[in-house]
Amino acid sequence: MNPSPVLETYWRFAAERQAIYFRRLENLNGPWTDNPILSAYRFTNAYRASDRVSQYLIREVQYRPDRPQSPAELFFRTLLFKIFNKIETWETIERKVGPLTWKNVDLNLITTILDDLLARGKRIYSAAYIMPAPRLGYVRKHANHIALLKMMIDDRLPDRIRQVPSLSMVYDLLVSYPGIGSFLAFQYAIDLNYSSLLDFDESDFVIAGPGALDGIRKCFYDIGPRTPQEVILAVTDDQERAFRSFGLDFQTLFGRRLQPIDCQNLFCEISKYARVAHPEVKGLTGRTRIKQSYRPRTDPMPEPYFPPRWRLVTEQTPRKYGHLSRNGLLI
Repeated sequence: MNPSPVLETYWRFAAERQAIYFRRLENLNGPWTDNPILSAYRFTNAYRASDRVSQYLIREVQYRPDRPQSPAELFFRTLLFKIFNKIETWETIERKVGPLTWKNVDLNLITTILDDLLARGKRIYSAAYIMPAPRLGYVRKHANHIALLKMMIDDRLPDRIRQVPSLSMVYDLLVSYPGIGSFLAFQYAIDLNYSSLLDFDESDFVIAGPGALDGIRKCFYDIGPRTPQEVILAVTDDQERAFRSFGLDFQTLFGRRLQPIDCQNLFCEISKYARVAHPEVKGLTGRTRIKQSYRPRTDPMPEPYFPPRWRLVTEQTPRKYGHLSRNGLLI
């Protein structure tokens, strides 16, 4: 592989974005960085599981002690939440129908609630993913998604994915369903693996999404015979050496190193970041602007919560991020 200067920015971005995460845990009011690009535009965390929506999924949807933990229930709640990927949509549904359980759910009522939200001009889907509609005979996109979820559970998919030996085979089962392309199937496999439904290692399987493909193109002049997935796995394996080589004291997620899903996401984020930091570097899309501006949140961040089997000790925030560091990010 032949790296471009953007690869160094990739690692500097990861280190500073992770530092911002810890500074936010320690200091509600900010500022959390002196990097002008990170101050002006919205970027996800270095670790996918620490993002706001993932934290809500893990804490409130998957591991709430007052919610049933059977395979069908975990699958239903996880996929219903992730199809829309929007906290406000989930909370509106629960406010209308009470605790969501597969055993007692009225899918027609959920569809009606979503109809009403749309009629009032509310967005029910997150803008994070492009959500193609499966063609299952309904006019409205969300009605087809609800039908797809019912189809999966009627097919005993929750039990079937528990019987396969790898995360890649969970992906294979998910991607076989209508309306679920390769990128969404991978994202859903990771989300299900956060729950107690599955217990797979994330370190040996990844799928590159469109944003990551653009980021890889910017970070490497060429990747030789490697596939994008192999590039992500190689970069994941190289993280400690890379941080050392650029003089970066990267703080892991309470001892958890970056996983392939995280490095995949970082390629997607560097695709955006480089539009401003390296405007001379052309990717696959030709985009030159970052659409989403950063709007500081004033509500306190909840105590971090991650899958218990990760055994992360989160009670004490890391030692050194109460102040702004000047890492020399390339801007």
